[in-house]
Formats: sequence, C-alpha cells, structure tokens
Amino acid sequence: MQKIFRRNALKALGAAAAAASGAMSLGRKMARAADLRHAAEAGASLKVLRWKRFVRGDEDLWTVNTRKFTEQTGVAVQVESVNGEDLRPKGAMAANIGAGPDILIGPSDMPQLYPDQCVDLTDVADYLGRKYGGWYDACRHYCMLDRRWISLPVAVIAYCMVYRESMVRAAGHSSIPRDLQGFLKLCQALKARGTPAGFALGNSSGDTTWCSWLVWAHGGRLVDENNRVAINSPETIAALEYARELYATFVQGTLSWLDPSNNKVFLAGEISLTYNPISIYYVAKNSGDSALQAIAADIQHAPMPVGPVGHPTELNSMLTAFVFKYSKYPNAARDYLRFMLEREQYEAWQQASLGYMTQPLRAYEANPVWASDPKITLFRDGGRVMLYNGYAGKVGAASAACSADLVIANMVAEAASGQSTPQEAAARAEQRARRYYKI
Repeated sequence: MQKIFRRNALKALGAAAAAASGAMSLGRKMARAADLRHAAEAGASLKVLRWKRFVRGDEDLWTVNTRKFTEQTGVAVQVESVNGEDLRPKGAMAANIGAGPDILIGPSDMPQLYPDQCVDLTDVADYLGRKYGGWYDACRHYCMLDRRWISLPVAVIAYCMVYRESMVRAAGHSSIPRDLQGFLKLCQALKARGTPAGFALGNSSGDTTWCSWLVWAHGGRLVDENNRVAINSPETIAALEYARELYATFVQGTLSWLDPSNNKVFLAGEISLTYNPISIYYVAKNSGDSALQAIAADIQHAPMPVGPVGHPTELNSMLTAFVFKYSKYPNAARDYLRFMLEREQYEAWQQASLGYMTQPLRAYEANPVWASDPKITLFRDGGRVMLYNGYAGKVGAASAACSADLVIANMVAEAASGQSTPQEAAARAEQRARRYYKI
C-alpha cells in the first residue's frame, strides 16, 4: 500500500509539475504574443486602398481606429475607398508596375494572383491566432501559401437569406424550409402571390456567391481534391436544372443585378426574399424613415437550405489585407494591420457595423454585438461554416482567376435563364476553368 501511495503521489507531483510547466509555457507564449510590435521605419507613412462601405458604421469606425493608430505611433495613414469591383484591376496594376498603395484590403483570394508581390505576414497571423482563439479554416485556405501567410483575413462578409416574414407567412410558410424542394415550393408560392424572390445573377463577385452554394449543395464542384476540373458532372447538371426552376420564380431583371441591386429592390418592397449580408437590415433599421423601419421590423434572416450532400454549403465573401513588397514601410504596415485586428479596435468596428463585419478569429464570436439583436445572431457563424472558392481543391492562382472570371456564377446564369441548356452551360464552364487549371 505504501508503494502504491508513493507511486500515485509521484504521478500527482509529475502531473502538477507538467501542468505548472504548461502554464508557464502558455504564459511565456502569451507574453511573447502580447509583446509583438513592429517598430515603424523612420518617417513612415502609409497609403491604404480598401473597398467602399455598404454600411456607414464600417467606414466611420475604420477611420476612427486609423486615427488612433496615428496618434499612438506617429505614422500618418491615408485611406482611399473605392467600389469593390474596382479593387481587382487596381491591385493588378499596382502589382505589375510596383507602385501604389502600401496595403490593399479587398476580395478574399486577390493576393493569390500575385503572391510574390506580397510581404510575409506569418508572424502577425500567428500572434493574432494565438491571442484570439485561432483562425477559421476558410481563412487559412485563402490567406496561406506554402505555410506562409501572404495576407491577413480582416472580415468575413456573411450572407443569409433576407426575407419579409409577413410575406412568407402569407405564402403558407411559418419559416424558410431547410430542404431544396421545400424552398422551391415557397418561392413558387411567393411568385404566385405577386411577392417574388430575387437572387443576383449579374457580373457581381459578392451576391452571386449563392451560385456556388447551389452547385455544392447538389454535390457539384469546380475541381476535385486533386485540383482536377470536375465541374461538368451529373451533380452540376442537377444543380442547373434546379436553378432553372428557381429562376422562374424570380422578379424580372436579376440577370443584370450587381451587388447593390437587390438591396434597392428589397427596400422598395418589390421582392420578399433575397440573398445578402446584413446591409439591407442595417439600412432599414437605421434609416430614420418610418416606412423603412416598418420593413426592418418585418425582416428575418435564415440560412440557405441543405441539399443532397447533407451539410451547409454556403460561400461567404471575405476581406483580406496584404502588403505590397514595393512598400517602403513594411513594418509600419504590419503593425497597422495588427492594431486594427486587436480587440480594442475590432469589437467596436463590428458593433458599429451591426455585425456586417463578421470575425475571422474565433474569440470574437463572444462580441456582445451578436447578442444585441436576435435578428443578426445568425451572421455570427458565417466564418465558421463557410466553404471557399476553389473547393474542394486548393486555393491558388487558378481558383482566384476562376473566381474573378465568375465561372460558376456565369454558368448558373446561362442555364437558369435558358440561354444555354444545363449541359451546354456546364461544358462551357469546364472549358473556361481549364484555361486556368493546367492539371
């Protein structure tokens, strides 16, 4: 008994020592994380190019936080905001000529098009990941190349179905069906009542992400796990046949819709259901207009239905920030991005945008903004559940090019509208994808 007691005591002491050692190790890691700073170069100033806001709170708080950074570091920062569709050509030009903004904040996979022009941000990404609970998987797919962080996830722009509760109930449904056939029947009922749905099918890179959801929900994929083009498949054909039925329930004009289009049509009362970030609700709720506030009271949000694959297949947008190698002030740029993603700045930014800026770091799931209004809580999970452009292969130059070229969105638009048969649309998408994928 004494031997057993002694052995157990030694085990307990060993476990306690290991725990203490682990706690000390964790403490050292946290200390190192807390101490991470990049001293700005002498005379440093920064130019930041970012997308133009969809909700005012986003841009207002970004400006406030930028001013705080300047006050604390002495680094002047000039921020220019442009329409989202202009960021790709401006970024490509800057990478090509070696001059322009120090930092660009734009679409998720932009830096994959010119990774050799991007400053290594691995130390900043590792620091933030350790400190704030880690990055979501999709963020890693987009921002890493060969175990190196070439960009930093700034925010996920989460999408959900936005709908008028009163109109859905009038069409015979208490909520949005979670299966594809039930959802189609709802849209048919809404159309019959003169309150149709409408999803974007124009050349927009944001609101057409529902097209990827549709293909993935049926089991279709642009490429397989080995990066081989696989879009022309029976699963894709099934998705496109469904798209034709769904399109018949849409309001007219969706083939030309860009990202702002469905916002305007929804707030004008012309549609009852669409696919969008929180911006429609944000505008209606904060407008000061009694008619729009009445719409806000009637708005609800829901996830997209689950298809035959049996799991969510949403594709959300993401903002990623990267630093060009031609920048004279890479350390100042690194520290600016770190500063903007720290809790003191980041949570206030999310709150000002009413959750339009969904976190890429898990710790910010606890931001009080997500409990402030039950209508926005669903958006909190956008980064955790989303897939990524180029699924189920690897993110890289080929997937980024297909994303920029709207291969999947154009395929769905062609088949849904009857411009092509599903077979013809899938074959053309395959041909276009093979221009970028060489395997």
